[in-house]
Amino acid sequence: MNVQGYLNASHVPYEVLEHQPTDDAQHMAHPMHVKGQKAAKTVLLRANHGYRYVTAVNPATRNIDFDVSRRSFGQSELHLASEAEVSDVCPDCEAGILLPFGSQYGVKTLVDSSLEKEEEIAFEGNRHKESIPMKSADFCRLESPLILPLTRSH
Repeated sequence: MNVQGYLNASHVPYEVLEHQPTDDAQHMAHPMHVKGQKAAKTVLLRANHGYRYVTAVNPATRNIDFDVSRRSFGQSELHLASEAEVSDVCPDCEAGILLPFGSQYGVKTLVDSSLEKEEEIAFEGNRHKESIPMKSADFCRLESPLILPLTRSH
C-alpha cells in the first residue's frame, strides 16, 4: 500500500513532510514541530494467541498498557508482534514502519481514546524520512477504528 496513493484516491487532504530519517514516532514529532501527543505511534499486536493481528495507534508519548488493552478489547490475549511479523503484514514500508491503516492489510485498527480529542494526528509514511499529518476526523472516517483505552496516563 502506498499511503499517499490511498489518501489521494480517497480524496482526503494531507501533507507529506520530508525530514531526516527517524527511528520512532517520538523523534518524528520533533522535526515536524508537533507535540508528541499528536504524533501517532502504530504497533502491531498479536491477538488471541497469535491467530490474528490488530493494529494499535496511540500517542508517541504513551505506551500500550497490556492490562488496560486486554480489558478494553474483550479480554483478548494481546502481545507485541515481532519486527519480522510487522514486515510480513506491511511489506510495502521500510523495516520498522507500520501504517495506521490496518484495514488496508486485513487487520482491525484500534485507536487509544486519548487521541480522540486531537484535531490532527501525524504518522510515518512508507519511509522513515516522511511524516504525514492529517485531520483525525478524516483518518477515523477512512479507517473506522475501534476507539478504546489502550494506554494509561502517567
